[in-house]
Amino acid sequence: MIRPSRLAAVAGSAALAALLLAGCGGKDTPAAPASGSSEASASATGQVTVFAAASLTETFTKLGKDFEAANKGATVKFSFGASSALAQQINSGAPADVFASASPTNMKQVSDAGAVTDKPTTFVRNRLEIAVPKGNPGKITGLADFAKPEHKTALCAEQVPCGAAAKQVFAAAGVTPKPVTLEQDVKATLTKVQLGEVDAALVYRTDVQAAGDKVEGIDFPESAKVVNDYPLAVLAKAPNSAAAKAFVAYVLSDKGRAVFTKAGFDTP
Repeated sequence: MIRPSRLAAVAGSAALAALLLAGCGGKDTPAAPASGSSEASASATGQVTVFAAASLTETFTKLGKDFEAANKGATVKFSFGASSALAQQINSGAPADVFASASPTNMKQVSDAGAVTDKPTTFVRNRLEIAVPKGNPGKITGLADFAKPEHKTALCAEQVPCGAAAKQVFAAAGVTPKPVTLEQDVKATLTKVQLGEVDAALVYRTDVQAAGDKVEGIDFPESAKVVNDYPLAVLAKAPNSAAAKAFVAYVLSDKGRAVFTKAGFDTP
């Protein structure tokens, strides 16, 4: 017969053995990370360098902040400018992870040079609109006013996407413009209107919307004939390709689509 004190000792030993076994099992088989943990989002860490068209300044800046908030270990650095200039910089070896162009032509320059990993994705579309100073002091009514010498007008240079689109629009309207200045990107062109240096400029409608009450927009029928596709791609020599892919996925997500729609872009 086992005495009560002896029975208690046996039970205590059994319990201790069970605890030791459980501890060993925990070391050999770690628990899977919970969804949303730092391990689950490990790909989105470090700096992501994004080269993006000037017309994406407001939307990409917001998406960059949102992406950083969703991925605590990531930071997004932007270089905004004319797509043609950005393409040249990439092909010359500038370190970047992602390229977002306002024109398939400039993306093709990068793609043909073997500088992208996969086929670029068209993520938004945009069209032109006439921007005038608040109150429209020049009494601009349409594209025909760009041909009148009494009006000071600004256009993007032809080598940048907004300038190439403007050239097509004027050809469709049968108008020969006489601008007083040709700017190197769409933001510089819009600035001429904001400063009151010109009576009108041809920019993207999203830029007019982003400027708020500083300018007014005038639509014209020919704008529907020339629509700019914006392609997006991860670069082949991306210093942080994993985070670059995560950023591109975020841009293409429903959250990204909502930001672009609110800004006035068309989505494919």
